[in-house]
Amino acid sequence: MAHVSKTLEFKVFCFEAYRAEKKLTGFEAMEPFKKYGVLQYLEKCYDVLHTTGRDYLIEDIDLFINARKSA
Repeated sequence: MAHVSKTLEFKVFCFEAYRAEKKLTGFEAMEPFKKYGVLQYLEKCYDVLHTTGRDYLIEDIDLFINARKSA
């Protein structure tokens, strides 16, 4: 099996947690992730964010998206 990077695993975990929490399809969840650069944010802040819990991550992603919407 191919080696998967820790940051990729983390981004997939965050995406799936967000998608499940918001009861979205994969396509619906990917729209704001692409539009607002969520995956890039998660990779850039991996060192800090990977130590937090699922609920914190979902809230942080919401805050990130909402900040980009108002910018």
